[in-house]
Amino acid sequence: MLVYTFDRTLDGLLSAVFDAFSLHQQPEALIGQGEPLPLFCEEVHEVVTADDRARRVWAGLEKRVSKEAMKLLAVSYLSELPELDTPLFQYICKVFRQPEGARSIERNFSDPDVLAVTNIFRRVMHERLRMMQFVRFQKAKDGTYLGVVSPDHNVLPLVVAHFKDRFGDQPWLLYDAKRRYGFYYDQKEVTHITFQEGEALPFNLDNGQLNEDLQSENEQFFQDLWRTYFKAICIRERMNPKKQLNDMPRRYWKYMTEKQ
Repeated sequence: MLVYTFDRTLDGLLSAVFDAFSLHQQPEALIGQGEPLPLFCEEVHEVVTADDRARRVWAGLEKRVSKEAMKLLAVSYLSELPELDTPLFQYICKVFRQPEGARSIERNFSDPDVLAVTNIFRRVMHERLRMMQFVRFQKAKDGTYLGVVSPDHNVLPLVVAHFKDRFGDQPWLLYDAKRRYGFYYDQKEVTHITFQEGEALPFNLDNGQLNEDLQSENEQFFQDLWRTYFKAICIRERMNPKKQLNDMPRRYWKYMTEKQ
């Protein structure tokens, strides 16, 4: 059994595809470096990530599959799920192994790799929708609105356009506490930001609350008002905890004002 190991980056995965064809090999699994090897593994090839090779593979994909399929491949990768590595790798290899002019495999859901990648793509897109629904912003003294999230999948790049369009007239910072990066919008451009190791954060990572000395004058008042409204619209006789958890899973409550 031949196994490829890689650094779990998208460029690394594309470099693995390049290696498979240049070495005329067909590995049975692709796993992250340092992860336990599967049973009966006889040979291991360590993939060295190369940007130029990754670009060649990506450009080749663009010529062979639709824009929708390219989006599927890119978005599914944002899941960060280790169980995606082998199906995504095999999916891309199958695209290149098809005879020129043959029908694309992207709609062949009887193929286990195509089905696996498609299902994970749907999970990521569902998480994207949840982020657009459950982000709660707080206003800072300088007029910037802060929204802290911690999604299961790395969906922040997928929601930036939505918030730029919806809140284009105000500056905001959307921050992923789990992955320690965010996007800042200054009413003109969106900038990728990170905080230095050991640097004091303007908010609490545990609950996403903006530091009190940085909050706008009426921020606490509006938060209390929102909690009061949330309680007021709750009709006790119609309470359905099971449905509420289905519509608003508990894992999102951590940064939601009405649940604090």
